[in-house]
Amino acid sequence: MATGIEAPSTAIAQLGQLDDTHRRRFGRGTLALLLIIVGGLTLALTALAVRLHIGIPGKDSTQIADIAHAATGSGWLYGAFQLTSSLLLLAAASSSFQAGPGLLKALAGSPEHPGVLPSALGRTNRHHTPYWSVLVYLAAAAVIIVAAAGEEQELVLFYAVAVFVSFLVGLMAMTRFARTERKPALAWLNAMAAVAVAFTLLVNLLRGWPVLSLVATLAIGGAFYLRWVRAGRPSGIEDVEARVEAD
Repeated sequence: MATGIEAPSTAIAQLGQLDDTHRRRFGRGTLALLLIIVGGLTLALTALAVRLHIGIPGKDSTQIADIAHAATGSGWLYGAFQLTSSLLLLAAASSSFQAGPGLLKALAGSPEHPGVLPSALGRTNRHHTPYWSVLVYLAAAAVIIVAAAGEEQELVLFYAVAVFVSFLVGLMAMTRFARTERKPALAWLNAMAAVAVAFTLLVNLLRGWPVLSLVATLAIGGAFYLRWVRAGRPSGIEDVEARVEAD
Protein backbone atom coordinates (compact mmCIF):
# COMPACT_ATOMS: atom_id res chain seq x y z
CA MET A 1 0.00 0.00 0.00
CA ALA A 2 2.81 2.40 0.88
CA THR A 3 4.53 1.72 -2.44
CA GLY A 4 1.26 2.17 -4.29
CA ILE A 5 0.76 5.57 -2.67
CA GLU A 6 4.34 6.63 -3.38
CA ALA A 7 4.28 5.76 -7.08
CA PRO A 8 1.41 8.03 -8.25
CA SER A 9 2.48 10.76 -5.81
CA THR A 10 5.92 10.82 -7.41
CA ALA A 11 4.80 10.30 -11.00
CA ILE A 12 2.07 12.95 -10.97
CA ALA A 13 4.64 15.60 -11.92
CA GLN A 14 5.21 13.76 -15.22
CA LEU A 15 1.75 14.70 -16.52
CA GLY A 16 3.00 17.68 -18.48
CA GLN A 17 -0.29 17.97 -20.35
CA LEU A 18 -2.11 19.07 -17.14
CA ASP A 19 -1.82 22.21 -15.05
CA ASP A 20 -1.36 22.14 -11.27
CA THR A 21 -5.10 22.12 -10.51
CA HIS A 22 -5.84 19.18 -12.79
CA ARG A 23 -2.74 17.30 -11.62
CA ARG A 24 -3.92 17.67 -8.02
CA ARG A 25 -7.42 16.49 -8.95
CA PHE A 26 -6.08 13.56 -10.98
CA GLY A 27 -3.69 12.59 -8.18
CA ARG A 28 -6.38 12.66 -5.50
CA GLY A 29 -8.70 10.56 -7.65
CA THR A 30 -5.92 8.04 -8.30
CA LEU A 31 -5.10 7.73 -4.60
CA ALA A 32 -8.79 7.31 -3.71
CA LEU A 33 -9.18 4.52 -6.26
CA LEU A 34 -5.96 2.95 -4.98
CA LEU A 35 -7.30 2.78 -1.42
CA ILE A 36 -10.62 1.31 -2.56
CA ILE A 37 -9.13 -1.29 -4.93
CA VAL A 38 -6.19 -2.41 -2.75
CA GLY A 39 -8.28 -2.36 0.42
CA GLY A 40 -11.03 -4.40 -1.25
CA LEU A 41 -8.57 -6.92 -2.67
CA THR A 42 -6.77 -7.32 0.66
CA LEU A 43 -9.97 -7.88 2.66
CA ALA A 44 -11.43 -10.24 0.04
CA LEU A 45 -8.25 -12.33 -0.21
CA THR A 46 -8.00 -12.49 3.59
CA ALA A 47 -11.60 -13.72 3.85
CA LEU A 48 -10.95 -16.36 1.15
CA ALA A 49 -7.75 -17.52 2.85
CA VAL A 50 -9.61 -18.02 6.14
CA ARG A 51 -12.59 -19.75 4.51
CA LEU A 52 -10.43 -22.07 2.36
CA HIS A 53 -7.94 -22.73 5.20
CA ILE A 54 -4.96 -21.38 3.26
CA GLY A 55 -1.87 -20.80 5.40
CA ILE A 56 1.72 -19.88 4.66
CA PRO A 57 2.55 -20.73 1.01
CA GLY A 58 5.26 -23.15 -0.02
CA LYS A 59 8.65 -22.16 -1.37
CA ASP A 60 7.57 -22.27 -5.03
CA SER A 61 4.14 -20.71 -4.61
CA THR A 62 2.33 -17.65 -3.27
CA GLN A 63 -0.67 -17.29 -1.00
CA ILE A 64 -2.73 -15.79 -3.81
CA ALA A 65 -1.87 -18.73 -6.08
CA ASP A 66 -2.81 -21.19 -3.33
CA ILE A 67 -6.14 -19.42 -2.82
CA ALA A 68 -6.89 -19.54 -6.55
CA HIS A 69 -5.93 -23.22 -6.77
CA ALA A 70 -8.12 -24.15 -3.81
CA ALA A 71 -11.04 -22.16 -5.22
CA THR A 72 -10.91 -23.23 -8.88
CA GLY A 73 -8.73 -26.34 -9.13
CA SER A 74 -5.93 -26.69 -11.67
CA GLY A 75 -7.96 -26.05 -14.84
CA TRP A 76 -8.09 -23.19 -17.32
CA LEU A 77 -9.65 -20.81 -14.78
CA TYR A 78 -6.61 -21.17 -12.52
CA GLY A 79 -4.34 -20.47 -15.50
CA ALA A 80 -6.37 -17.37 -16.37
CA PHE A 81 -6.05 -16.15 -12.79
CA GLN A 82 -2.28 -16.59 -12.86
CA LEU A 83 -2.10 -14.70 -16.15
CA THR A 84 -4.13 -11.85 -14.64
CA SER A 85 -1.81 -11.75 -11.62
CA SER A 86 1.19 -11.54 -13.96
CA LEU A 87 -0.37 -8.60 -15.79
CA LEU A 88 -1.03 -6.90 -12.45
CA LEU A 89 2.64 -7.28 -11.49
CA LEU A 90 3.65 -5.91 -14.89
CA ALA A 91 1.45 -2.86 -14.26
CA ALA A 92 3.14 -2.41 -10.87
CA ALA A 93 6.53 -2.48 -12.61
CA SER A 94 5.37 0.17 -15.05
CA SER A 95 4.63 2.55 -12.17
CA SER A 96 8.29 2.36 -11.12
CA PHE A 97 9.26 3.35 -14.67
CA GLN A 98 7.25 6.51 -14.11
CA ALA A 99 8.77 7.46 -10.76
CA GLY A 100 12.41 6.43 -11.36
CA PRO A 101 13.08 8.15 -14.68
CA GLY A 102 11.08 11.13 -13.44
CA LEU A 103 13.51 11.51 -10.55
CA LEU A 104 16.50 11.32 -12.91
CA LYS A 105 14.85 13.90 -15.15
CA ALA A 106 14.31 16.29 -12.23
CA LEU A 107 17.91 15.89 -11.06
CA ALA A 108 19.21 16.46 -14.60
CA GLY A 109 17.54 19.84 -14.95
CA SER A 110 17.83 21.44 -18.38
CA PRO A 111 20.52 23.18 -20.48
CA GLU A 112 19.28 26.55 -19.17
CA HIS A 113 18.99 25.35 -15.57
CA PRO A 114 21.50 22.51 -15.05
CA GLY A 115 20.97 20.05 -12.24
CA VAL A 116 23.29 17.52 -10.62
CA LEU A 117 23.06 14.86 -13.37
CA PRO A 118 23.92 15.05 -17.11
CA SER A 119 21.35 17.17 -18.97
CA ALA A 120 20.76 14.32 -21.48
CA LEU A 121 18.75 12.51 -18.79
CA GLY A 122 16.26 15.38 -18.85
CA ARG A 123 15.49 15.21 -22.58
CA THR A 124 11.90 14.26 -23.34
CA ASN A 125 9.86 13.32 -26.40
CA ARG A 126 6.48 14.78 -27.33
CA HIS A 127 4.83 12.57 -24.70
CA HIS A 128 6.98 14.17 -21.96
CA THR A 129 8.86 10.88 -21.48
CA PRO A 130 12.56 11.22 -20.51
CA TYR A 131 13.73 8.47 -22.87
CA TRP A 132 17.39 8.40 -21.82
CA SER A 133 16.38 8.18 -18.18
CA VAL A 134 14.05 5.28 -19.02
CA LEU A 135 16.92 3.42 -20.72
CA VAL A 136 19.25 4.01 -17.74
CA TYR A 137 16.54 2.80 -15.37
CA LEU A 138 15.90 -0.25 -17.56
CA ALA A 139 19.60 -1.15 -17.55
CA ALA A 140 19.80 -0.82 -13.76
CA ALA A 141 16.71 -3.00 -13.31
CA ALA A 142 18.12 -5.65 -15.66
CA VAL A 143 21.42 -5.77 -13.75
CA ILE A 144 19.61 -6.24 -10.42
CA ILE A 145 17.37 -9.02 -11.80
CA VAL A 146 20.32 -10.88 -13.31
CA ALA A 147 22.35 -10.51 -10.10
CA ALA A 148 19.48 -12.05 -8.11
CA ALA A 149 18.99 -14.80 -10.74
CA GLY A 150 15.34 -13.79 -11.02
CA GLU A 151 14.54 -15.01 -7.48
CA GLU A 152 11.77 -12.61 -6.49
CA GLN A 153 11.94 -13.49 -2.78
CA GLU A 154 15.61 -12.52 -2.76
CA LEU A 155 14.80 -9.28 -4.55
CA VAL A 156 12.06 -8.46 -2.03
CA LEU A 157 14.57 -8.59 0.84
CA PHE A 158 16.76 -5.93 -0.77
CA TYR A 159 13.86 -3.94 -2.21
CA ALA A 160 12.18 -3.61 1.19
CA VAL A 161 15.23 -1.94 2.74
CA ALA A 162 15.73 0.49 -0.15
CA VAL A 163 12.09 1.52 -0.32
CA PHE A 164 11.70 1.93 3.46
CA VAL A 165 14.82 4.10 3.59
CA SER A 166 13.13 6.28 0.98
CA PHE A 167 9.91 6.39 3.00
CA LEU A 168 11.77 7.19 6.21
CA VAL A 169 13.68 10.11 4.69
CA GLY A 170 10.50 11.40 3.06
CA LEU A 171 8.52 11.24 6.31
CA MET A 172 11.30 12.99 8.21
CA ALA A 173 11.31 15.72 5.57
CA MET A 174 7.51 16.04 5.78
CA THR A 175 7.73 16.25 9.59
CA ARG A 176 10.19 19.11 9.32
CA PHE A 177 8.07 20.78 6.63
CA ALA A 178 4.92 20.54 8.77
CA ARG A 179 6.74 22.06 11.74
CA THR A 180 7.99 24.90 9.52
CA GLU A 181 4.43 25.48 8.31
CA ARG A 182 3.23 25.45 11.97
CA LYS A 183 0.95 22.44 11.50
CA PRO A 184 1.55 20.38 14.66
CA ALA A 185 -1.08 17.72 13.86
CA LEU A 186 0.55 16.87 10.55
CA ALA A 187 3.99 17.00 12.15
CA TRP A 188 2.95 14.44 14.80
CA LEU A 189 1.28 12.24 12.18
CA ASN A 190 4.39 12.16 10.00
CA ALA A 191 6.63 11.63 13.04
CA MET A 192 4.60 8.60 14.18
CA ALA A 193 4.68 7.20 10.65
CA ALA A 194 8.45 7.69 10.59
CA VAL A 195 8.81 5.70 13.82
CA ALA A 196 6.73 2.84 12.35
CA VAL A 197 8.78 2.83 9.15
CA ALA A 198 12.05 2.93 11.13
CA PHE A 199 10.95 -0.13 13.11
CA THR A 200 10.06 -2.01 9.90
CA LEU A 201 13.39 -1.03 8.38
CA LEU A 202 15.26 -2.31 11.45
CA VAL A 203 13.43 -5.66 11.29
CA ASN A 204 14.44 -6.06 7.64
CA LEU A 205 18.07 -5.14 8.36
CA LEU A 206 18.26 -7.82 11.07
CA ARG A 207 17.92 -10.45 8.31
CA GLY A 208 21.57 -9.81 7.40
CA TRP A 209 22.01 -9.61 3.65
CA PRO A 210 19.63 -6.62 3.20
CA VAL A 211 22.32 -4.50 4.89
CA LEU A 212 23.99 -4.48 1.46
CA SER A 213 20.92 -2.70 0.11
CA LEU A 214 21.32 -0.01 2.78
CA VAL A 215 25.01 0.36 1.87
CA ALA A 216 24.13 0.72 -1.82
CA THR A 217 21.43 3.29 -1.01
CA LEU A 218 23.87 5.36 1.06
CA ALA A 219 26.48 5.10 -1.70
CA ILE A 220 24.04 6.38 -4.33
CA GLY A 221 22.93 9.19 -2.02
CA GLY A 222 26.57 10.08 -1.36
CA ALA A 223 27.31 10.17 -5.09
CA PHE A 224 24.39 12.55 -5.66
CA TYR A 225 25.64 14.74 -2.82
CA LEU A 226 29.15 14.93 -4.30
CA ARG A 227 27.74 15.89 -7.71
CA TRP A 228 25.63 18.58 -6.03
CA VAL A 229 28.73 19.96 -4.30
CA ARG A 230 30.74 19.92 -7.56
CA ALA A 231 27.88 21.74 -9.29
CA GLY A 232 28.33 24.60 -6.81
CA ARG A 233 25.55 23.55 -4.40
CA PRO A 234 22.71 24.92 -6.59
CA SER A 235 19.57 25.85 -4.67
CA GLY A 236 15.99 25.46 -5.80
CA ILE A 237 16.41 21.85 -7.00
CA GLU A 238 12.76 21.25 -6.08
CA ASP A 239 11.77 23.79 -8.77
CA VAL A 240 13.74 22.13 -11.58
CA GLU A 241 10.78 20.06 -12.78
CA ALA A 242 8.55 23.14 -13.04
CA ARG A 243 11.18 25.07 -14.95
CA VAL A 244 11.78 22.21 -17.37
CA GLU A 245 8.06 21.91 -18.10
CA ALA A 246 7.83 25.69 -18.59
CA ASP A 247 10.76 25.64 -21.03
